[in-house]
Amino acid sequence: MDISAGIKASLAGRYASALFDLAAEGGKVTAVESDLETLGAALAESGDLTALTTNPELARDVQGKAMAAVAKKLKLSPLTTNFIGVLAGNRRLGKLPAIITAFKAIAAAQRGEVTATVTSAHPLSDDQLATLKTKLTAREGRTVMLTASVDPDLLGGLVVTIGSQRIDASIRTRLNSLAKAMQA
Repeated sequence: MDISAGIKASLAGRYASALFDLAAEGGKVTAVESDLETLGAALAESGDLTALTTNPELARDVQGKAMAAVAKKLKLSPLTTNFIGVLAGNRRLGKLPAIITAFKAIAAAQRGEVTATVTSAHPLSDDQLATLKTKLTAREGRTVMLTASVDPDLLGGLVVTIGSQRIDASIRTRLNSLAKAMQA
């Protein structure tokens, strides 16, 4: 499996890698990835849940029981629920967002996919996104999973981020470059 050393070297990456190995042994990578997607959405939506995972004053067993109840409510698989219990026992619940991100990267690498983020000044149409995905897939030689976002400050153009590569074709960057060139 081709996983970047940076992911494996980080604390979140080591936990994500261990979870991925367990999920792969049981043939449950897709289920765990779906569970983590659900859990990530719950963390993003609920300030109380985020506070629960990051509060150092709560005892490990209290966090563990609360997270077990959350896992039951979200209908997470036993493997994911047990993993969350381990995180609570090791006081690592605060790392959940980073672990989720690392797990997604590991799973995508295993499938031969690469994740790309495209930021534009205005929302892109489905046709534009499909064309961009096709061109990026051809460029990378791997399937590209595209995530789109909007940043009106770009004024126009696109900023595409693939892993550690960044392709900045925004009007804002061009204007900033022109302004610097005029100052010199």
